[in-house]
Amino acid sequence: MFCQEKFALRVRELRKSRNETQKAVAEALGVSVNQISEMEKGTKITSLPKLCLLCDYFNVSADYLLGRTDIP
Repeated sequence: MFCQEKFALRVRELRKSRNETQKAVAEALGVSVNQISEMEKGTKITSLPKLCLLCDYFNVSADYLLGRTDIP
């Protein structure tokens, strides 16, 4: 089952583990800083294409980001 809180936490943790700003991630993915901020706060989720971009960018599975597994 999807867990929005885990999604938010994992996006934030992955970004911070790479010592990147929200702006850097947003630019790399072609989205706004506001979109990254909302994902990290858990106030908004993302589209399937952007989820795929996040997975590729952080080299993790969608199941990991969605909180369905603890294995990246």
